[in-house]
Amino acid sequence: MTEQTAAVESTEATAVNSTKSDSETVITLDYPIKRGSKSVSEITVRKPKSGALRGVSLTEVLQMEVTALTKVLPRITEPSLSEAELRDIDPADLFQLGGAVTGFLLPRKFRETND
Repeated sequence: MTEQTAAVESTEATAVNSTKSDSETVITLDYPIKRGSKSVSEITVRKPKSGALRGVSLTEVLQMEVTALTKVLPRITEPSLSEAELRDIDPADLFQLGGAVTGFLLPRKFRETND
């Protein structure tokens, strides 16, 4: 097993453990985001509708291209993350958020075989 495969499986396990429903996943950030005097440590990622994916290539989203994720994630996160916050986020946290998004794009039969 490669390190990349292990990291992906670890992220998928995190997403499964924190899934609220088939359409939402809660991600606990390793490094919380500072917003003034507040700190955001949990982000809810909603399953994107087609409109939330406008302007990006699905291939880029599935490959977790940073540019594609910084366009899509502000549209599907609660609290909503800005592009500036996503450019400044820790890479491990961006990887977790991206893993949640890519998990939503898999067909149901593939998600069910991994459960």
